[in-house]
Amino acid sequence: MEFSPLNAVGIWFYSVSTGRYLYLLRNDPKHPGTWGLPGGKVEQSESLLDAIKRECSEEIGSFPDTIRIVPIEQFTSADNKFVYHTFFAVVAEEFTPELNDEHQGYAWVDSNTIPKPLHPGLWSTINIEEVKSKVKVVEESVN
Repeated sequence: MEFSPLNAVGIWFYSVSTGRYLYLLRNDPKHPGTWGLPGGKVEQSESLLDAIKRECSEEIGSFPDTIRIVPIEQFTSADNKFVYHTFFAVVAEEFTPELNDEHQGYAWVDSNTIPKPLHPGLWSTINIEEVKSKVKVVEESVN
């Protein structure tokens, strides 16, 4: 039997009208009380985009209309058993998420501010220079 890693996805929303990013306050046992992104495990035979849309529907009530979606990072664990795909999505306007029980709050946050405490995986992602560059290019292309 061929081994395949557990794949998961996350999506970071950016609003053109306000220049702010969406963060969700987690309510799960692994990293409770940290700020993160909507996302979760990719189901068998599901595409990454389909997983993002499903996870958003579950966690924030729907998948908002997007102007652009760009993959910005793929993290693979040292043992190659876990792969996390982070996407950056541009929306025209901020929206109000309808949270399920996985999150206890949300915030649209200015680009020069980082909510604390941030989920450790997201902290790593947003501090990678290549990720910062990709995000900046996408923001500039829509502003």
